[in-house]
Amino acid sequence: MKTTLEELLAFRTVVDTGSITSAAEQLGQTVSGISRALRRLEGKLDTTLLTRTTRRLTLTDEGHAFLAHARTILSAVDEAEDQLLSRRLQPAGRLRVNAAAPFILHVVAPLVADFRQRYPQIDLELNTDDLVIDLLEEDTDVALRIGPLRDSTLRAKALGGSALKVLASPAYLKAHGRPRNAADLQQHGKHVLLGFSQRESLNHWPLRGDHGERLHIRPTMKASSGETLRLLALQGEGLVCLSDFMTHEDRRRGDLVQVLPRDTVQVLQPIHAVYYRSAQVSPRITCFLDFMAEHMAKAPWHVPA
Repeated sequence: MKTTLEELLAFRTVVDTGSITSAAEQLGQTVSGISRALRRLEGKLDTTLLTRTTRRLTLTDEGHAFLAHARTILSAVDEAEDQLLSRRLQPAGRLRVNAAAPFILHVVAPLVADFRQRYPQIDLELNTDDLVIDLLEEDTDVALRIGPLRDSTLRAKALGGSALKVLASPAYLKAHGRPRNAADLQQHGKHVLLGFSQRESLNHWPLRGDHGERLHIRPTMKASSGETLRLLALQGEGLVCLSDFMTHEDRRRGDLVQVLPRDTVQVLQPIHAVYYRSAQVSPRITCFLDFMAEHMAKAPWHVPA
């Protein structure tokens, strides 16, 4: 007997949700129905795919190997259906997008009205998380990521880049004076440096150090969110290093000004859209990727990929 799509779907959903009960709820089936599908699948393959205890399910080595094939098969079926539907329907359905809060606030949210007007049948859901998420665990279709990519299992579309600049408010500079060089920032007590409490790499500023390296600052005040640091800088609380996509409007209005431009080296934060698919993506994801690429290319802060 050959394996059925129903059995593959039950197996994949149990793995992704972590339990037979959750899989049954997601698929709209009974717990006993999902259990029978798993038993049939293991019987046909003559192997154990999942080890079961009272507290958790764990994939066996054979289960890990078979899961990759199951995902490929189910993805191919989904894609075939999507392609057929896209010929006669506009992109439709729920689209969950995840990004760091500042990127949603300054880049994505201003484009929502245009996107909804162009694709009225897509139900857009925007979620924020400043840490890298697991797309499967968070049930996310597309994640917009700032900085180097680390997960090679995901497909990625490069959307361009955004430069880093060291900034301060006019009020701060009037009270503390302008730094003359990068060394001024390393003198204890001379300037207030606003830095990140998470991801220490974000505290390497695009200024030349004594030996040509990027300046590693020791923050006077820390925050986990770039948006919090931006607001502190706007209030005149200190110097900050942030990406252009966050601060372009602040600089245009003169609320923040660049510090040490001659000592600044160009450091770009790459921006990618990442998504979990093994082949062609669904129309609703494709249209979002194309829309973001089109509009970001017009942004005054955008640097082409």
